[in-house]
Amino acid sequence: MNNALTEEQRLFATTVKDMLVRRYTTEYRHALTASELGWSREMWAAFAEVGLLALTIDEEHGGLGAGPAAAAAAMTEIGRSLALEPLTDAVLVPTQLVADTGSAAQCAEILRAVADGTVLLAFAHLEPGGSWSCPAVGTKAERDGDRYLLTGTKNVVFRGDCADRLIVSAVTSEDGDRLGLFLVDATADGLSRNAYTTYDGLRGAELTLARTPGERLGDADASEAVRRAVISGQLAVCAEAVGIMDEALRLTVEYLKTRKQFGVPLASFQALAHRAADLYVTVEMARGMCDYATAKFADGDADEILASRVKLQIGRSARRIGQEAIQMHGGIGMTAEHAIGQYVRRLLAIEHTFGSSDEHLRRLANRVRDHDLIEL
Repeated sequence: MNNALTEEQRLFATTVKDMLVRRYTTEYRHALTASELGWSREMWAAFAEVGLLALTIDEEHGGLGAGPAAAAAAMTEIGRSLALEPLTDAVLVPTQLVADTGSAAQCAEILRAVADGTVLLAFAHLEPGGSWSCPAVGTKAERDGDRYLLTGTKNVVFRGDCADRLIVSAVTSEDGDRLGLFLVDATADGLSRNAYTTYDGLRGAELTLARTPGERLGDADASEAVRRAVISGQLAVCAEAVGIMDEALRLTVEYLKTRKQFGVPLASFQALAHRAADLYVTVEMARGMCDYATAKFADGDADEILASRVKLQIGRSARRIGQEAIQMHGGIGMTAEHAIGQYVRRLLAIEHTFGSSDEHLRRLANRVRDHDLIEL
């Protein structure tokens, strides 16, 4: 296992960082959040041009085949700039599903379209009352000739408001209620989308399917593919959170150096300097866990227990960084105009994405019995 980035991967991450730094200011993000789409198609086209959308797609399907480590490095820069473009929700997670379950023809068609930026995907898996640790899929798929008709409700569907095609999970009675994945066009009959804005300013939707036609991805049970895709999504948002924590800490340290109290910078107060040093350790602990899990996933080890450990650590680190950053900024950290408040809102949203910290803690607690007891 090697969690070090190659020279090419570091250069690519630097390219992404430079591209985002030039554009993403606090004012620019406010304007995008208030827009109808909630992100920039112009920036999306720039992502496609530099190969960011093709990062994890195989070369035979028009991608770069760079792997999870390169994706994590890019997501860290996405987080550092707090970019709004849907890289995780519209590319990383759904293309993983297509690659793992789709036929050769489906992969050739869909993955190339995603790589060049002409098609947006979204994964519709969660249902009302369910969770990522216990999704309880109730959506049904009924065969109708060469197609399937889907009936059910999906919520929350991240980027379901703007996706061109949806990957919908459903159970099929003909396979003994096995889980299947189905491609549904956003304009399909019987599909309705109720869009909304999430706490951190991103977009989602509730989907209602009423005998909506869909095309099945492959013909095998999709449970394992969904499990791998969820882990991929967890690692992506964890890498994003590391970038956000990096920047939140940098902004906080910069504020302590420039803000004066009693005629001296706040950084000169030993208590605040020690707290900032503790936050650095917190960020590095989260980074180390994220890098380790990403390297294991790149080696083919899709361990959901390891992913839960990482997600729990990221959630705890993110909460501490957010609380301390706001406290050390004082009242200005609570205002919508200041960047630190935006970073904290996104960190809180990430803590509840692909399973909250409490969900992952329960999963880990339930697996304690799997470990041997050491007697002293």
